[in-house]
Order: sequence, then C-alpha cells, then structure tokens
Amino acid sequence: MKRLTGLSALALVIASASGCGWIYGENGYFRDRGSDYLEARQTAPMQLPANVEAKRLDPLLPVPQQVASSTAVGEFEVPRPQPLAVQADASEFSLQKSGESRWVVAQRVPAEVWPVARQFFADNGFQISEERPQTGEFSTTWQRFDALSASMARRLSSRVSGVAPDAETRVRVRIEPGVQRNTSEIFVVSAERPASSTADVAFTNRSSNPSLDAALLDEMLVALARSAEQGGSVSLLAARDFDAPSRVSLTEDGNGNPLLSLGADFDRAWSGVGRSLEMADIRIDDINRSLGVYYVNLAEGAQKPDQEPGFFGKVFGSAPSKEEIDARAERYQVRLTAVGDSVQVTVDKDIDTVAPADVARRVLTLIQDNLG
Repeated sequence: MKRLTGLSALALVIASASGCGWIYGENGYFRDRGSDYLEARQTAPMQLPANVEAKRLDPLLPVPQQVASSTAVGEFEVPRPQPLAVQADASEFSLQKSGESRWVVAQRVPAEVWPVARQFFADNGFQISEERPQTGEFSTTWQRFDALSASMARRLSSRVSGVAPDAETRVRVRIEPGVQRNTSEIFVVSAERPASSTADVAFTNRSSNPSLDAALLDEMLVALARSAEQGGSVSLLAARDFDAPSRVSLTEDGNGNPLLSLGADFDRAWSGVGRSLEMADIRIDDINRSLGVYYVNLAEGAQKPDQEPGFFGKVFGSAPSKEEIDARAERYQVRLTAVGDSVQVTVDKDIDTVAPADVARRVLTLIQDNLG
C-alpha cells in the first residue's frame, strides 16, 4: 500500500512539473476536440442506379443550423444539438408479425379502412371480382403480374419469388375488428394457378406464396399512411352494415330471463354491441373481449374523451368526483356468448347473478334499437 501511494505521488509531481501539457494540452491525450468538426468537409450524396426505386432517407441526426462558418478560425464552443422532431401521435398503421403470419393493424374502425384498402388495389390494376362490405371482404380476379399497373408489376416482380412468368394470381383481402376497440386488422391471402388452367383454386388460411402477401402488405401500408396524411374517406355502406347482424330477436331463456340473439359471428356481434351501447349513451367502464363482457354503468352517460370540461367546469369543479360516481353507480355486465352460428347477449349483475328482468330487458332493447 505504501509503494502504491509513493508511485501516485511521483506521478503527480511529474505531471505538475511538465504542466500537464502531454495530458490536457492541444496535443495531449485528453485534448479538447470541440472544434474538430470545423475541419470536416461535406461529401456528395450517395447516388443510386437510374433503374432503382428507393424511399427518401431523412437525416437521423441533423446538423444544428447555428454552427459556425466554415471560414471561422480559433476556438469555438459547440452548441447543444437541436432535438429531433418527434410526432406527437404514433403511426395509425403498423405491420404485425407472428411466425409466418403478417397483417396490418389500423387505429381506425373497419368502415374507414375499407374504402382506402379497396382503392389501393383498384389503383394498382387489380380487378375486383367480389366485394362484401358487410363482412369486410373483397377478392380480385385471376391476373398475371403484367396485367397490373406498370409500377406495381415491377415492384412485385423484383420482390416476389417462386411465381412462374405465365402464372395467374388472385388476392382476397379481409378487414376485421381489432382486439382493441376502434381498431382494424387487415389480412391478405393470395392464390395461384397456371395461366393455362381454368380451375377455380380456392383460398386457404395459409397463403400459397407468403412473399407475395408480404409485398402487398408493405405496399398497402405505405398507401394507407399516405391516405391518412391526406384525410381518408369513410364508407357509409360499411359503416352501416359492417357489424349489423343478419337477424336480431329479443326472447327469453328457459328461466324467463331476457335474451338477445344476434345472427352474426362473434367479431361482428362484439363490434355491433359496443357501438350500440355508445349510441344508447351507456357508459362502458371496462371490457374483456376474451370473456365477451362489457362492464357498464347505467347511472352515467357514455364517455366522450373528445369533450373536455369548459372553463367554468374546470374552475368550479362541476364534474362529479370518483366517490360521487361510485356512490350512485348501477354496474352490470353485458355478456356475449357464441352459440352455434349466432351470439346470445345477456345482462348480469355479476358472474353469478343475473340482472333484474326489467333492467336486462331495458338494456337489451336499447342495444336492439341501435343495431344496424
């Protein structure tokens, strides 16, 4: 320990005697490098071949605008870099992957996604052969790549592998309500056949060419984002009929409890019931899609996050407190149960207790009146 202390003292004496120039001076090991960038020179931007298409690349770390002139000499204090511009809201569209499966998630209801997705395929030369806005599906006819728009054919030919030059392809697009409310999930599945064949190859759950589906999803993702920036349209037909069941009947079960039967699959029934509760001005406190339950409070109106309290409401606190809401709450559970090709909707007080018949009938009637 004494030897280490002695060596440290010796090093301190040597450094003091030499003035620390070899450590902190202009040519020292720990010299100030704050002005080194003044000697840097800008190079020409990278050039791509004329036949290559590429997206514009924005600088990841932009150089601050208030830098010194290139003719400046002497010391210069480097300014703090300007913060990167960050968008307040995340992108409305994102690509999701799970194993070999890929799909697009949109932060919009299916009625808003439908016309933009359909227009993307129509604009790129796909001929729509069948469309069902009520179920969120449309399909294209059998076509070769060279029958599409020139730009789309070129991009698909460069990205998609395993497609014969004379092969024909058709695509099915399916738009479903997302797991989270007011979202959509877009799926693309393709089918292929030889050009000489007239067989009507059926679509399967697993694509015959995943690389084609991936390329179409990537292209559609760009088109959806561009449409969102420009302000997309809304399909009134899809908005009115997408989650409307084919039949609705208010009946009773074997114990005389009110029961609403919907002729629809679970996804559309779930979307329709949620929309109907909001239109009926019933507050939804929570949801559990895996259990098929909307937790509602009949004592309060539907929550409208876009409506903020006014000036006097903020000053005088006219909005009810959580304690006041809990004191007058009338909480129930609107439960959806898939039974065969239909969905049954019931109203419960909790998981073990059914709601009073008059309350259940009132809620189910409101749902029925606002469906479709």
